Amino acid sequence: MKVISTNVARPKSFLWNGETHTTGIYKTPVNKPIKLEKESVVDDVIADRKVHGGIFKACYLFSADHYPYWKKKYPNLDWDWGMFGENLTVKGLNESELRIGNIYRLGTALVQITQPREPCYKLGVKFGTQEILRQFIEHGHPGTYVRILEVGEVSVGDTLELVEESSTSLTTKGFYELLFARKKDPKLLQLAIENEALPVGKRERLKKFA
Repeated sequence: MKVISTNVARPKSFLWNGETHTTGIYKTPVNKPIKLEKESVVDDVIADRKVHGGIFKACYLFSADHYPYWKKKYPNLDWDWGMFGENLTVKGLNESELRIGNIYRLGTALVQITQPREPCYKLGVKFGTQEILRQFIEHGHPGTYVRILEVGEVSVGDTLELVEESSTSLTTKGFYELLFARKKDPKLLQLAIENEALPVGKRERLKKFA
C-alpha cells in the first residue's frame, strides 16, 4: 500500500435545507508532507467534530484503486485526488484484507486501523446527488480511518508497513457490511463488540443486535 497523494481542505460553505453549512470534504492535493496528530491532520479543516476527527477518526485513507469505478459513474465531475474527502489517497488499499486493529508504520507516524467511513449528506452535496450515499454503501469500499499511536509526517511515496496484525479476523469491509446489514451476523457482531480498536460508543450500540 503506497501513498500517492496527501490532501487537506479549506472550509467551504453551502446551503442545505435553507441553512448555511460548512464542510471540510473538499480536499485537494498538497505538494508537501502532512502531519498526523492524535485527533486530526495539521492544517486540515474539520467542520463538525461530532462526526469527524478525534482519536478514532484522526485521518482518513481511501483507495486510489476505486477511482476508475467512480469516474466512470460520474464522468462530468472535476476529478482529482481527495475527491472522497480523504487525507491520504493510497494505492493498493484493500478493505477485504485490512483488519480492524492492524498497526502500521506510515511515514514517521504509527497508525492503527479503526473504522470505515460512513457516508453522510455532505458527500451527496459534493457529488451533486444524495443517490451517491446508497451507491457508496452498496459498492462496499469505504476506505478507513486510523488512530494515531505515534505522531508523525506522511509524504507521497510512503508505504504502510505492517508492524502488528490484529488478533481479530474482522476486516474493514466485513465491519462495513455488518453496519448496514438488516440481519446482523452474530459472529461478526461479537468480533466487533470485542474489538478495542473501535470506539466504545459504536461497540455499545452494536450490543443491542447481539
